[in-house]
Amino acid sequence: MSSVLITGVAGFIASHLSERLLDRGDTVVGIDNFDPFYDRAIKERNLAGQRSRGGFTFIEADIRDAAKMDAIFAEHKPEIVVHIAALAGVRPSIERPGDYMSVNVDGTTNMLNAAAKNGSPKFVFASSSSVYGNNKKVPFSEDDPVDNPISPYAASKKACELICHSFHHLYDMPMTCLRFFTVYGPRNRPDLAAYKFTDRIHHGLPIKQFGDGTTRRDYTFIEDILAGIMAAIDRCEGYHIYNLGNNKPVLLTDMIAIIADAVGKKPVIEMVGMQPGDVEITYADISRARADLDYD
Repeated sequence: MSSVLITGVAGFIASHLSERLLDRGDTVVGIDNFDPFYDRAIKERNLAGQRSRGGFTFIEADIRDAAKMDAIFAEHKPEIVVHIAALAGVRPSIERPGDYMSVNVDGTTNMLNAAAKNGSPKFVFASSSSVYGNNKKVPFSEDDPVDNPISPYAASKKACELICHSFHHLYDMPMTCLRFFTVYGPRNRPDLAAYKFTDRIHHGLPIKQFGDGTTRRDYTFIEDILAGIMAAIDRCEGYHIYNLGNNKPVLLTDMIAIIADAVGKKPVIEMVGMQPGDVEITYADISRARADLDYD
């Protein structure tokens, strides 16, 4: 049994992870600030099943509050940190680049600094496939250069991977960065395509198709992502980066058709141009995660 600190615990991925850890007998300290990016009521529902469970402690706090993070680490002394809290989304980051750098980069630095002051626990950082930008080589491998992000969100995640490496080097902190590829499933964020398209098609509302429909995404089911995170937690040592994806990109037009078929309604599609910061394809090479984490 381990003590685990999870940031962003009221969100999509982290709330599932917290439940999975509690199920196996770990204790969880969860941090979230209920950022208004989407409705607090959704996040409260995500937390509802955990609040009454033994072994779970919730703290409403902002990772940008360095003193508060120091105090939380000093009190709870976590053996493992899973840092998922972030401002997410490519398009909003173009409108609010300063906020994204403040939350994602400064907040992550606060978490790492607090961890370093309190025993350098295992640290698992939630990165993103967006760091690959418009990489022409597919599938994307962890050894590919990622020096050309095309959105502030992507740049913030790449910056965090570099900061994680520096703290590993300075404090011998076990460090694993996980690059998630378009995660979907129950509790999906309402701004993401899988949720938004399903909801709008179900209600007979038009959906926006960006570009000509030939963009492809490596949609990855939440249960697969959780299996990868759990393995990364248990095998966290040294400094490693892993892709957690599906390894099977899906055309945007096919994704819309699959959702329409499941919902049983014809989609009303509004064609719009490609958005700044969007990439043509995401496609994960998962051979390293298969070898080291038994991920599939």
